[in-house]
Amino acid sequence: MKKVIFFIALSVALVACSKDTATTTVTPVSSVTVSNLAADTIIGLTAQGIPYGAGKYTFYSLETNKVIASADSATNKWDIGFRGTSIITNSGNSGPAAGGGFVFVGLYNNLTTIPADSTFKTDNAPTAYAITSGSNKGWYVYDGINNLVTPIPGRVLVIRTATGKYAKVEILNYYKGGVTPAATASDAIKLNEQRYFTFRFTFQPSGTKTF
Repeated sequence: MKKVIFFIALSVALVACSKDTATTTVTPVSSVTVSNLAADTIIGLTAQGIPYGAGKYTFYSLETNKVIASADSATNKWDIGFRGTSIITNSGNSGPAAGGGFVFVGLYNNLTTIPADSTFKTDNAPTAYAITSGSNKGWYVYDGINNLVTPIPGRVLVIRTATGKYAKVEILNYYKGGVTPAATASDAIKLNEQRYFTFRFTFQPSGTKTF
């Protein structure tokens, strides 16, 4: 009888252990870096000397890690769009999908879980965007004296994708080659080499808010 009782107890313990080991599933994610993403590069100057581009966004899918054609701007194929210093999400009046986002203040590597009290905003162009635009208001600061745009350290774009999943994005540089021109560089260099984004991102395909 004692042997039978011991066998039953051991069987229960083994089943319990097997259940414990099977309850936790971790989906590994890694950071991806994108370089020289052209974002409505300068094609001319107004009579007042103000630079302008073609006025078109470059659409990007964080889920598939590729540029999306402008012809698909009215679909859920893209998650984030770039035009100069303006960044849009596939939400609100910028796109038809369930996207959104906000600017998180903190280090990229330290953002391992999106805070539970976070509020995802949607785009309401031209007055408001999920990713706040303007110097020292969102992800960058503009140095008017030297005519340079620099990403603000410790600013992370938290993105809800077109399909309702999550990603974090850090803008690393705004200039071709990932190198900001020197303050003493010519205006021509500063104009021709700007609007080429280098950024890194982490996308969570499981739909959870943990990276």
